Amino acid sequence: MSLSVHIIIASSSGHTQYVSEVLKQSMEGKATVEMTRAEQAEPEDFARGDVLILASGTWNTGGIEGQLNPHMHDLFLKRAAAVDLKGKTCAVIALGDERYHYTARAGEHLSTFVASHGGKECCEKLTIVNEPYGQEDTVKKWGAKFLASIT
Repeated sequence: MSLSVHIIIASSSGHTQYVSEVLKQSMEGKATVEMTRAEQAEPEDFARGDVLILASGTWNTGGIEGQLNPHMHDLFLKRAAAVDLKGKTCAVIALGDERYHYTARAGEHLSTFVASHGGKECCEKLTIVNEPYGQEDTVKKWGAKFLASIT
């Protein structure tokens, strides 16, 4: 098992953490997966692993709907503002709530970060709308597609 995946997650309610844990379990034996919380991440964490996954829920911070989790937002604007992904293979996980117009817009922000910092997305985003509990099969199926896209 030589493939390593690093997930940087922003999770305050636990939903993004849960989805990332389900994904990690689904890849056991196929990849080594480690996770770093966005509030603890440093620029060098973006270089860890063969593949980088960025995962965040969609928030309504500052009265503006459709934003990143505040921890990911802070990471991107401050500590990781000058990160160069150098063509690194990346994937995106976005969570959201159907009650809002910009349901899972965090995915757009994550993709923009990847593209504007020299990374390349390897597959379609994983988008989880509403409670993640009961959506484990969706996460596992995406994980299989993700692995197929990078191996």
